Amino acid sequence: MRSDDTILETEGLTKEFRGFVAVKDVSLRVRRGSIHALIGPNGAGKTTCFNLLTKFLAPTRGRIVYGGRDITAAKPADIARMGLVRSFQISAVFPHLTVLENVRIALQRARGGSFDFWRPEAVLARYHDRARELIADVGLSDFVDAVAVELPYGRKRALEIATTLALEPEMMLLDEPTAGMTHEDVERITALVRRVAANRTVLIVEHNLSVVSALSDRITVLARGEVLAEGSYAEVSRDPRVVEAYLGSAHA
Repeated sequence: MRSDDTILETEGLTKEFRGFVAVKDVSLRVRRGSIHALIGPNGAGKTTCFNLLTKFLAPTRGRIVYGGRDITAAKPADIARMGLVRSFQISAVFPHLTVLENVRIALQRARGGSFDFWRPEAVLARYHDRARELIADVGLSDFVDAVAVELPYGRKRALEIATTLALEPEMMLLDEPTAGMTHEDVERITALVRRVAANRTVLIVEHNLSVVSALSDRITVLARGEVLAEGSYAEVSRDPRVVEAYLGSAHA
């Protein structure tokens, strides 16, 4: 049964592809205001689970409840309007627009059904102050006029998080936010995730165990599409099944 401090819950979540079971009977509870990590080896079903939660895939069976509402049959746009917003593994920004323009477009979208592309610049300027605040929040003030495609990879991911924040999510789903980053970028994005999680819930898929250890309040470990273990980092890292299925392969 859902408690008041549970913001997202799944019951028996399952996804089959022509006989292959990618996610099997996953029951997940995410506490409001927490950073909850979803980890596991390659092919464990993490991204499929994210796709189910954000309605880019329909479950074969099972139930998803967000904020006390059954969203199992909801559409992706409906989920986003409810405050459950996903940042994708592959950076999703407009490459030939500036940092400011990217965040401004996200702000425009959050405030109605139109991007207002035909509006005079003076009308659109009302979004600039908030856009600059979000840009500062993710450490990109020095890049406000830079074209997105020219940003270093880590900065581009920070821009993506800024555009996600522009939608004012109550809960963010981050898919591999530090994938392919240098050590310096990993530290920067880790600090950024911690900062933006101060007043919202975060569910994160992440391979970097040092990031998971530094950020997560609770961890769910998937293996072959099923929940293998759940608990704090200290608890799951001592679980022999996790060591064999995930930690062992990561350090092999």
